[in-house]
Amino acid sequence: MIIVRFFAMLKGIAKAETKEYVVNGPITVAELKAMLKKDFPGLAPALDGRSVLISVNQEFASKDSVVKDGDEVGLLPPFSGG
Repeated sequence: MIIVRFFAMLKGIAKAETKEYVVNGPITVAELKAMLKKDFPGLAPALDGRSVLISVNQEFASKDSVVKDGDEVGLLPPFSGG
């Protein structure tokens, strides 16, 4: 099972803090994004843009990064600080 965690405004758009996916083998971040866009159409604009950062097991990931059973994926919107 892959656990996807939504943070900040993405949590509001998804109306969920987490989503669990059962996969039969490793998938790419790009494949996971396609699944998320199907389940959460409101997230599509953010996921298609470059501003959402994706982490796999608390390390930044690219669209080609592999996600497998037991991994935790975080979706982080743009943020600023001071």
